[in-house]
Amino acid sequence: MLMQGFAGFLGLLYLAMVILAVVALVMAALFRDDAYRAANKQNKGFWLIILGIAVAVNLLVPMLFLQLAGLVASIVFFVDVRPALKQVSGGGFGRRRGGGSSSDGPYGPYNGGR
Repeated sequence: MLMQGFAGFLGLLYLAMVILAVVALVMAALFRDDAYRAANKQNKGFWLIILGIAVAVNLLVPMLFLQLAGLVASIVFFVDVRPALKQVSGGGFGRRRGGGSSSDGPYGPYNGGR
């Protein structure tokens, strides 16, 4: 019974690693190629290949060592590459494009009651 619980836990852990790798792959594909060059990171093709291999290994090869290597690649993308790409490309997905400052409200600039 204890082994079944442990196997269930490992199954959830593998599922979480697959989801993390797929999300990293999709996010890497959504950023423009010139953003990678501007952020001084490896090019877009490199990250798509690495994260694609991580997804494939997680889905096809049940070897924990290779899956952990894919997990490290996904974590490096989320911790190092993605913030640099967001900074270079102006904030990332779903953000309002255009001018404005950090003190702008939903109806225009906020001047603090002046």
